[in-house]
Amino acid sequence: MTAPHVDHARIGDELDRLAATPRLLVALDFDGTLAPLLDEPMDARMTDEARVAVLALVAAPETVVAFVSGRSLHDLRVIGEHEDDSPILLAGSHGAEFWIPDGGAAPTPDDADDKALRDRLRAEAEATTAVFDGVWIEPKTFGFAVHSRLAAPDDADRARDAIDDMVVREAPHWRRRTGHNIVEYAFRHEGKDTAVAALRDRVEATAVLFAGDDVTDEDALRSLGEDDLGVHVGTGETAATISVPDIAALARLLRGLAERRVTRRE
Repeated sequence: MTAPHVDHARIGDELDRLAATPRLLVALDFDGTLAPLLDEPMDARMTDEARVAVLALVAAPETVVAFVSGRSLHDLRVIGEHEDDSPILLAGSHGAEFWIPDGGAAPTPDDADDKALRDRLRAEAEATTAVFDGVWIEPKTFGFAVHSRLAAPDDADRARDAIDDMVVREAPHWRRRTGHNIVEYAFRHEGKDTAVAALRDRVEATAVLFAGDDVTDEDALRSLGEDDLGVHVGTGETAATISVPDIAALARLLRGLAERRVTRRE
């Protein structure tokens, strides 16, 4: 695939527009957007460039930063190196879990039947996929995910088909999502669109920048309004207003936005 064409003039115009909004929410996917995709997902960390850009936005006037991820809230805090005194808001599990400064993790419904089914299907998925080299099951707060990044294509297909059949048979009400070499299943149906909407309301943002790289980010990108800005990282079809080729390019964009936010208020 060729890298997406980057229209620097248009990006500059969009950043100038966002720099003028009274209160800005910058909502960012994590894996593939701020941190490279790795064979061991829990080793993921922001690149140095992304970290500098995020910290610049955190320090900018009337600017709120949030990470919006499919990761469980616990895992997102680990890979995001997120401490209890962090000003960064978190939406984990595609918006089914939240962490808010000065409030911590918001409570989630405790449905014993849903959790019992989750545990049973997760165990069945682990047993089913054990015969496929390179396929593994990631526990999720509200379900589980099938990873196939290290598997041969045929093994990945067979594993996904087997788990699809199991979930359709035993939990047809669960939500299925696909991503980069991953399929997720969950009994909660929130998406990144609802996560961004909840964060927007909470911080009373007058505009939102959302950036992501994967299929699950398209829900949020499609939900944005005319005063917002959607940024896609990578190649392929997207609902985003603009695309950038990689994490480094996104970091430059975010740093440019932070600089404009500061300059506008000096």
